[in-house]
This record gives sequence, C-alpha cells and structure tokens, in this order.
Amino acid sequence: MQKLKVGDEVIVLAGKDKGRTGEVLSLRQGKVHVKGVNMAVKAIKQSEKNPNASFTRIEVPLHVSNVALVDPKTRNPTRVRIEKREGKTVRVAVASGGVLPWKKKGKGK
Repeated sequence: MQKLKVGDEVIVLAGKDKGRTGEVLSLRQGKVHVKGVNMAVKAIKQSEKNPNASFTRIEVPLHVSNVALVDPKTRNPTRVRIEKREGKTVRVAVASGGVLPWKKKGKGK
C-alpha cells in the first residue's frame, strides 16, 4: 500500500515552491506531479497541428521526499503510517492519529 495516493493534498517541503499546497495528479518512479506547483515554461514548435508557435506552462514532477501529506485535522504536514484497524488496512496520520480519507478518481466501485 502506498502512503501517497492520487488526489491527496500535499505540502511542498523543499525547493522554490516551499510551503505551497496542491493536489497530487500522478505518482511515478519516486516522482510526484502536484497541481499548480513547480511550474516550468515549455516551448511549442510550429507544426501543422499547431500553426502558431507558443509557450505553455506545465507542472514538472517533484521528488516524493520533498512533499508531505497535509493532515486533515491540523492542516500541517504529517508522515503516514499503515495500520490494521477492524480488519482493514488504513492510512493513519502520525501527527494527529486520524485515519486519512481515500479519494478515488475516475470510475469507482
């Protein structure tokens, strides 16, 4: 079970965007994309599909060690612990001891 999930709210601990919060868009190979954080400018070349060359802003991934989950009770950064409660595996915020909610995206059961 992963400690971070897509849809979680995280806070940036290090880098140029330190202190900013955002939603996790994707997780891959120790990197995390956070909505509206760590923006970079990308040049788009002129082509048949794009007749006007332009610049766009994209989210660049951060290393997972530079973000921490936001505790829903205290709104402060917290670590995550995996525990078994009532026969189910749950994520628990270390700072407050509260169970972290699951946020599902896309098709759910």
